[in-house]
Formats: sequence, structure tokens, C-alpha cells
Amino acid sequence: MLKGWTTFEKTWLGTFTLINIYLFFAWQDSLLGLVSSIAGMLCVVLAGKGRISTYYFGIIQCGTYAYISYTYGLYGESMLNGLFYFPLQFLGIYLWNKNKVESSQIGEQIKVKTLNKKQWIQLGLITVVSAIAYAYFLNLIGGQQVRIDSLAVVLSVIAQILMLKRYVEQWVLWIAVNVLSVALWLITLIQTGGNDWSMLVMWLAFTFNSIVSLHNWKKMNKEQSQDGKVK
Repeated sequence: MLKGWTTFEKTWLGTFTLINIYLFFAWQDSLLGLVSSIAGMLCVVLAGKGRISTYYFGIIQCGTYAYISYTYGLYGESMLNGLFYFPLQFLGIYLWNKNKVESSQIGEQIKVKTLNKKQWIQLGLITVVSAIAYAYFLNLIGGQQVRIDSLAVVLSVIAQILMLKRYVEQWVLWIAVNVLSVALWLITLIQTGGNDWSMLVMWLAFTFNSIVSLHNWKKMNKEQSQDGKVK
């Protein structure tokens, strides 16, 4: 699994993992939160490197995170992970296996592609309309932080679809999702007095990883295009 990893990638992943372990003991964080956070970090790092194994850790993270979100009244997050992300992990394994390349230096990797301007405009319109509609729904069922929750969920759905289809631009949306999620959990933990601070650390790690992953996927696309591997 660590084939092709740089020292930088190993260092930052190890650092965030140690922070989570410290929070678990120092602040009496929940064991489920620790498992979810570590599985989530492994999931996004592997996704950033185009590795199919990202989905195996995604199965663990989606299930645990859906339950944790539900206990805090973040129903949008809970439904997104339990009803959408979780089943798509299995679809992702299938689709990425059909579109992979092999390299003696980095091992297994998938083919990637980019969006055109028309597709960007379509995504923008879909995002605005969907976020407004979903915020209204979350408000009806008594959700917390519905505006942030709704926008984060809608962007996450779109980003996940782009991920399944192997588009580089998914990472632009993931950056926005992760920043919104950091704000969402910070506000929620302060207001509720909850102790799942590992969730905040996880989303901070996700934010950092999405920036690095955007660079990695752009590089992958450029190299594959030069090699004539992307159709």
C-alpha cells in the first residue's frame, strides 16, 4: 500500500494520526471517532494517489461517520455517508478496476481526465438549485446548521460522482467541502459540548490532503496524456 509514497506524505499522515491518538486519551474522545478519523485519512490519501484501495477504507469511514453525525443531529451528513457514500464505495471498486494502469515505480494507478467549460457551468447551476432545495428539507426535519450542512452535502455528492468518473476537478470541490465541514464541526462541537474532536482533526487533514491531491491528479493527467493513456 505504501509503494510510491513520498517522505512528505508519510510524515503528514503520521502527524495527523498521532494528533488523533493524543486527543483520544487526553480529551476522552470516542473510540468510534478515532477509528473513523484514521480510516478517513487513509481513504483520502489513497484517493489522492489514485489507488483503488481508497474504497476499502472508505467503507469503514462512511459507516462510522454516518452514525457519529446522526448522534449530533447532522442529518445531512449522516444521510450522505450512510445512504450515498457507503454503497458507492463498492461501485467505485468496480469502476476504478476497469480503468487502471500499472507502473513499476508507483504500482497501481487509475486513468484520469478533466472537465470542459460547459460541464463546469452545468455543475454550477445544479449545485445552487440543489443546495437551496436540500437546505429547506433539512430545516423541515429539524437539522442543525442547515445552510452549511446542505451546501457541504450537495458539493460532496457532485465531487463523489466526479471521483467515480475519475475527473481531476473533483479535488476543487473537495477543497470547498472540507473547508465547510471544518466550520460545521467546529460550530457543532462548541454548541453541543461534544467530545468528538477527532472529527475536526479529520476534516482539517482532509482539507490539507485535497490541496495536495489536486496537484497530484493534475500531474497524473499530464503524464498520462503525454503517454497517450487517456482517451
